[in-house]
Amino acid sequence: MREELLKGLTEEQIKKVKECKSSEEILDLAKAEGVQLSEEQLEAVSGGCARRKIPNCPVCGSSNVHMNLLEGNTKDYFTCRVCDHQWYA
Repeated sequence: MREELLKGLTEEQIKKVKECKSSEEILDLAKAEGVQLSEEQLEAVSGGCARRKIPNCPVCGSSNVHMNLLEGNTKDYFTCRVCDHQWYA
């Protein structure tokens, strides 16, 4: 398992991730745990080919953006780590 995926997780969360059998299970676990995955973590989950395109921030243009996984949300929700702008896409 790629180390990028485990950054910032608790020991209990790491154990749960290692028990997952698919990338979908890992994404569902992140939603359930309220964990925001970075672009690097999303790429690690998807095996290096990102499942979703992470857009640049529409306010400052930064590519340092988190995709927030929200239960039951039909749109992707993003937060810019530079200017804190939040938006749906």
